[in-house]
Amino acid sequence: MHPWAFRARFRRAAFGWRGSKVAIERIHEAVAEIRAVARQDPATAAEGAVLFLEKLSPALNQIDSSSGALGNATYAAVGEVVPIISSAPVDAAMRMKWLDRLFEAIQEDDPPYIEHLGDHWGDLCATPELASVWADQLVPTQRNVLRDRQRGNYAFFSGTTLCYSALFKAGRRDELLELLALDPRPIWQYLIWGARVLAARGQVDEAIAYVREHAGSTTRLETIARFAEDALLKVGRRAEAFDQYALLANQANSHLSTFRALAKKYPELAPDKLLGHLIASTPGEPGKWFATAKTLKLFDRATQLAWASPCDPKTLTRAARDHLVKQPGFAMQAALAALHWMSMGHGYELTGLDAHEAHRVAIEAARTAQQIEQAQAIIEQVLAADRPMSAWMRRSLGIAPTSPLTLLPSRQH
Repeated sequence: MHPWAFRARFRRAAFGWRGSKVAIERIHEAVAEIRAVARQDPATAAEGAVLFLEKLSPALNQIDSSSGALGNATYAAVGEVVPIISSAPVDAAMRMKWLDRLFEAIQEDDPPYIEHLGDHWGDLCATPELASVWADQLVPTQRNVLRDRQRGNYAFFSGTTLCYSALFKAGRRDELLELLALDPRPIWQYLIWGARVLAARGQVDEAIAYVREHAGSTTRLETIARFAEDALLKVGRRAEAFDQYALLANQANSHLSTFRALAKKYPELAPDKLLGHLIASTPGEPGKWFATAKTLKLFDRATQLAWASPCDPKTLTRAARDHLVKQPGFAMQAALAALHWMSMGHGYELTGLDAHEAHRVAIEAARTAQQIEQAQAIIEQVLAADRPMSAWMRRSLGIAPTSPLTLLPSRQH
């Protein structure tokens, strides 16, 4: 037996209520250990992956997982170890033992950290023959559950996704569609299998229409878009995938992350063209893409965006300071835009120091770029009396209300 280091770390209730951070670190370590063994001994690594999945939920069941970080970590871990198990060079008898152990682990998965393992059940079976054996075991229970649901009773079977995944792998796809048709209210995790059947038959448009028609009100549009985009990409309909679904399907935590996800998926699109599509997708808010354009070194576009709609003044000032030497013209425009949006009342928890820093960088950049007169004119507009925050900015910069404005260095703090 391989001496797995993670075995002792994932004993039952190994982590306390506040153990989420430590548990996530241990999960990463365990997956790394399994991957390392897989490079030399795939079968042993697969055995370790099965052991890891067995021990995961019991070890984590005392943790406060309300932040979602632990759930994300376990989801990613399952996604990483499944291919190791499914591709392991073992005979059917060994694989069946692994599947029996994993099925038992799913039954005892509380809280549900490995429930989506069922989505991969067909892959874990590795062959259509073994998948069909499992389908034969699961289908009778699934039919009984669906009959109860048709009668209006609450009925749940933890093997539902396993059943559909096994049927799909076994090639018993008409049977899969028949079962789905018996469900009066299929949730997305089940419904997706019907769409996959249609897509596998080459009926991509029908698959997309199927999920649109049957998805319940709780299914997010982004989820439907991700399926539709993926289905179109798999059959080479890239232009349709991008035009109709990509922008919705690839929303990330930040605008820059969204751009990077799309750039990776659609390398045929030039960065400036892709950015143009993204800007058009947020009408009235082009300034939100300033940081993305700046990171891409599209400085002319970034300058336009800085002035087009409200941008965070601190972001603009930081960008100006970072590019003061190599891109003084851009730095000047960014700093002046920061002053402009401050004067219009935009920005969060701004202080006089923020106004001073933007003013200082604007002056320094203007001198380097030899555009002092242009900067002077813009600052005069920024500090005009008709602006909501102009009086505050004058006080912050130490400029009397009636004093003529001269482009002098800001006072140092």
